[in-house]
Amino acid sequence: MPPVSSGQQSFEKLLRTQGHKWTAGVDEAGRGPLAGPVVAAAVIFPSNGKIPGVRDSKKLTSNQREGLYQAITSQALTWGVGIVGPREIEESNIARATIKAMTEAVVRLDPTPDFLLIDGILTLPIGIPQRPVKNGDELCYAIAAASIVAKVTRDRLMVEYHHHYPQYNFARHKGYPTREHLEAIRRHGCCAIHRRTFRGVREYIGR
Repeated sequence: MPPVSSGQQSFEKLLRTQGHKWTAGVDEAGRGPLAGPVVAAAVIFPSNGKIPGVRDSKKLTSNQREGLYQAITSQALTWGVGIVGPREIEESNIARATIKAMTEAVVRLDPTPDFLLIDGILTLPIGIPQRPVKNGDELCYAIAAASIVAKVTRDRLMVEYHHHYPQYNFARHKGYPTREHLEAIRRHGCCAIHRRTFRGVREYIGR
């Protein structure tokens, strides 16, 4: 695995020089799928925390993510997860559901962070200084770690759902709109974990 780069940790280093002791990286997994929850994670590392191989979860294999998940959750100072299910995603929208999941992940941290680095462009309705970072899962170590925790947590949930709804093969595509998944929706209609307001699902409600 590639080593941790000094550039990847530059955000945290700068914040430490500004007096921030507990900087949390925040990211999500599952904004794009047609089924299942959106999952967010928040992670704080001790100042000397360095795990080789931590990077954007999308650039890792499933086995690499699983191994790094174990390392992150055992070596992080604190970490938290927030989960928002498909009914709530339908009732609001995916952006609001993502913000709620991220906020839930942050409030589970102990100690409470004094600064948040958040992947993307979203900010959270919480009284903690924060900065959105575009492509943060590539540029920031703590956000990359959060991306791994969120992705592994969500993938495990989708594998569990696969046992309840094997006709959709959620264990393979995790609810994303692959050709296989879209064909399964056309054949079987939608199930309880599908997002019924999403295109690719709403057309088949009631079948």
